[in-house]
Amino acid sequence: MSDLMRRELQLITAGLDLFAESAERQAARVVRVAWEPPPPGTAGDLARVLADPRREPANARAAQRVLTTRAHLVDVLPAADALGLGPGRLLHAGPPLAWEHASGPMRGALIGATLLEGLAPDATGASALLERGDIDLEPCHHRGAVGPMAGVVSPSMWVFVLEDLESGRRTHCTLNEGLGRVLRYGAFSDDVLDRLRWMSAVLGPVLQAAVRAHGPIDITAILSQMVQMGDEAHNRNRAGTLMLVRELLPSAVESAHPARDVADVARFIGGNDHFFLNLAMPACKLALDAARDIPGCTMVVAMARNGTEFGIQVSGTGDRWFTAPAKVPEGLYLGEYGPSDANPDIGDSAITETAGLGGAAMAAAPAIVRFVGGTVTDALASTLGCYEITLAEHGSLSIPALDFRGTPVGIDVTRVVRTGILPKINTGIAGRIAGTGQVGAGLVTPPAEVFSSALRALATAAG
Repeated sequence: MSDLMRRELQLITAGLDLFAESAERQAARVVRVAWEPPPPGTAGDLARVLADPRREPANARAAQRVLTTRAHLVDVLPAADALGLGPGRLLHAGPPLAWEHASGPMRGALIGATLLEGLAPDATGASALLERGDIDLEPCHHRGAVGPMAGVVSPSMWVFVLEDLESGRRTHCTLNEGLGRVLRYGAFSDDVLDRLRWMSAVLGPVLQAAVRAHGPIDITAILSQMVQMGDEAHNRNRAGTLMLVRELLPSAVESAHPARDVADVARFIGGNDHFFLNLAMPACKLALDAARDIPGCTMVVAMARNGTEFGIQVSGTGDRWFTAPAKVPEGLYLGEYGPSDANPDIGDSAITETAGLGGAAMAAAPAIVRFVGGTVTDALASTLGCYEITLAEHGSLSIPALDFRGTPVGIDVTRVVRTGILPKINTGIAGRIAGTGQVGAGLVTPPAEVFSSALRALATAAG
């Protein structure tokens, strides 16, 4: 007891801030623990899932598969070839969605893709086709793909092809258009479509030639380096984009493509700090797909939003989606835009947070707060909170500011429900009216109901 009194005391508080604030006013060192009691009605489900003897070995196996997957960029192809995407079929971000429930930016992107494919003469005709159901809609995740924001993929768009060379599994993502008025934010004006046509005619073929000449590029290795260089691989990809250019530019220059085309490609990628996002996303999906379909496993393998609903998929419940209404992000707005202009959360890019990047790695990228809002302390707290709800730490993705601790990976449904801590997602904000484009960037959390619903399904599966 005498030894205890000689040491500096530190208090740990949970629940009401009143106790912590009172102690801090008396100059005590206080650690606040973000904890809430489980939601009403979940205690029985929690007990059943936690008692499932399959859970711990299943989670360990899932985490190991995620941590040992290595993603390589092996090709760049038209979506028609890579995904078997036929005429009259479009992919979109998030869980399944019907046209009548689509938000403004999703409708804008679907209209734009319909026009890009020449299926309608104008926006009115495109809307009529979509409303009648003449265009088939399918989630990107169902085709081994992911798409940022609206995530719309049409047959003529080109996609990155990523592969785990050991297993042969593949994932895909479109090429990044840049920021502002772009298709993925729901814009479909002539300049947006002209840019997409150039990407299919020039950007895709030049990148294809460069990747094939270079050989497989280790995207996991680039992710490891960029986290130590201040990127979190969701809304900050500057280092990753520059490292990709370093890898591909010599092979592009040596290709048979005209020098002017190669220069335009280099200029386009170099002027788009977000270009690497569309490689980080399929790399994360590739790792998480390795953990799918393990009976008893409580790991989240996908978080995705379609602009109307937020959905998650869990390893132990197969391809089933657990959904609830998506929230509107809180953050910083461009120009005269404000919260009233914002659409609810949208995009497959939360796959980065699901894999231990994005909001889970903000401690590695404190400068991100200048883009999404908040403070450096908030960035640190976002990462530290995720350690409380995840199964492992990623040895290849280490954070200098945390003494090179690995990023938190493997969101566990039971831990989210038990603690009430929700993963933080940093994201762009799309305008709610079709055709507007990007209006800001900010932070958002999933609706808590999706985890409670997943827990109930896991409890049922546990018997």
